[in-house]
Amino acid sequence: MDIATAVKLWDADPGWLNTPSYGIPPRRAFDELQTALTQWRHGSSDWKPWDASVGRSRSAFARLVGASPADVMISSSVSQIMSVVATALPAGAEVVAPEEEFTSNLFPWMVSARVRTVPADRLADAITRDTAAVAFSLVQSATGYVAPLADIVAAARAHDALVIADGSQACGWLPVDVAGVDALACAAYKWLMAPRGAAFGYLSPGLRERMRPLAANWYGGADEGGSYYGPPLRLADDARAFDLSPAWFSYVGAAPALELLNEIGVERIHEHDVTLANRFRTGLGLEPSDTAIVSVDAPGERLEAAGIRAAVRAGKVRAGFHVYTTTDDVDRALNALT
Repeated sequence: MDIATAVKLWDADPGWLNTPSYGIPPRRAFDELQTALTQWRHGSSDWKPWDASVGRSRSAFARLVGASPADVMISSSVSQIMSVVATALPAGAEVVAPEEEFTSNLFPWMVSARVRTVPADRLADAITRDTAAVAFSLVQSATGYVAPLADIVAAARAHDALVIADGSQACGWLPVDVAGVDALACAAYKWLMAPRGAAFGYLSPGLRERMRPLAANWYGGADEGGSYYGPPLRLADDARAFDLSPAWFSYVGAAPALELLNEIGVERIHEHDVTLANRFRTGLGLEPSDTAIVSVDAPGERLEAAGIRAAVRAGKVRAGFHVYTTTDDVDRALNALT
């Protein structure tokens, strides 16, 4: 599907440049969610059709990052995923992380390990034989910096360290492949355009052998529908063992959104998003870059007065450009700032 056709599937008001805060749902996702909410309102459906959306979402996310669905857990937040991943580390282990890392991928390590922070562009060089894991965002929330994943993976493998990534600001616009990654967590309400309350975690088979399912529950049971009551412990033998019991309506909205991303193709979305981001950068006299997120010193009140919705993070205006963003959105923001 080409972008010109795809953009017609959204109902975003002009001027939305705040996808790094939350994404706009495609119409088909919104409509499926409204159907489920109506069913809930009237008690006209069993929960099983809603639960089928969890399986659809899991498969769509797996396809998006080059994984098997059997290696994908579902959750509600990145911090919960990272907290259970942390059970794979021995007490006192060193975790290397960027200085300006979003705290959902920092606080879980600070309460469970010994964290050493370094500048984001020095991460690969900072990994040593004392490093148990390196934890970082594929794309930094505040700045849009795209991590050199191949360099980090190579350095981590040279020192037998785990590679743990947060894909919340990357998955959906940046082509991502989990080859070489031990864990990848992603909140789905940003670039995946799902309702808040859906999150995904890729867990490599080797990592899972070292982890403990601290939130073990009926949904992670080996036998679907057969783990409601009583012992013995009987969890799935794949990543489902780490599932949280899902917030169904979040996944009802997530499934069609992720399926549409795969239908359009992330490579095509990447080209569209970065092209618009660079149009914005060029208009402000900045050099082109490789990211869909632009962080600039600019008077945010001018954007607000012009009806442009962006955010301020780390003291700068942060704008994000996604599949539903148009050149008119970009030019309208530039006219407000120049």
